[in-house]
Amino acid sequence: MEPITGPILYVLIAWGIVTAVFMLLLIRRSVLASHEDDQIFLDAAQEHMAREQREIIEKINTLSRPLMTSGIASGALLLVLAGLWLYNGLKNF
Repeated sequence: MEPITGPILYVLIAWGIVTAVFMLLLIRRSVLASHEDDQIFLDAAQEHMAREQREIIEKINTLSRPLMTSGIASGALLLVLAGLWLYNGLKNF
């Protein structure tokens, strides 16, 4: 088995970095979502709890665009990586 070199190596490194960022964003969103309550019944004295829930929802919504972008980039890089691997395999065949 020959070592991975050239463009495949660079795309593999980029895919690994983008996928790691994607996974970290997924973990962050799931941690935030675990602190979110589906239904909360508050009176006027517990306004701070309602404010905390609104802040959590705002943070989750803020993560949606970077999460989608990194997921799409990871998938695209994986397709490019597969295409390069197939191209090299067919070229050396």
